[in-house]
Amino acid sequence: MSRLAKVERNTAETKIRVSLDLDGTGKADINTGIGFFDHMLNGFARHGLFDLSVQVKGDLEVDTHHTIEDTGIVLGMVIREAIGDKKGIVRYGSSILPMDEALILCALDLCGRPYLGYDLRLDREKVGELETEMVREFFYAVSYGAMMNLHLKQLEGVNNHHIIEGAFKAFSKALDAATRYDSRIVDVLSTKGTL
Repeated sequence: MSRLAKVERNTAETKIRVSLDLDGTGKADINTGIGFFDHMLNGFARHGLFDLSVQVKGDLEVDTHHTIEDTGIVLGMVIREAIGDKKGIVRYGSSILPMDEALILCALDLCGRPYLGYDLRLDREKVGELETEMVREFFYAVSYGAMMNLHLKQLEGVNNHHIIEGAFKAFSKALDAATRYDSRIVDVLSTKGTL
């Protein structure tokens, strides 16, 4: 069964096309117009072994807000669509990922109830052209677009680049774990019978 999904979303502020194959090999074709953000999405694809295409035309003459937030919304939507009915998947995933001096924990639940727990301590205004306050907005948008419970916690770290990159990679590893199939799960992993 293919777990490939495509979503296109056009507004007055952004035009976004995203395709995602959960069972890929880590190939990425990313162009958001924000170099460091592209770097993070490339790392997300590579370390989660997702095939990911993200093509964005946003109002960067304003700032990065709409581009990053709307990309998060669409990425969340495409994750939810690619996962499908959730039958047979593990549902939960977590990763504690080191990135030099940074150590980041990500835990998520594909439960259908959106929530973001966020504890990354970023103390610079920007990394490259990425406004650091937009990291939280991105993950918030992903969690709501995907209808997932998502927690990111910084256990260690002082370098903003390492902290952010660790968060994206930990998220990719946790999502890869949560979307894996387990032959012992015959329907959905829930006492309610639905997710």
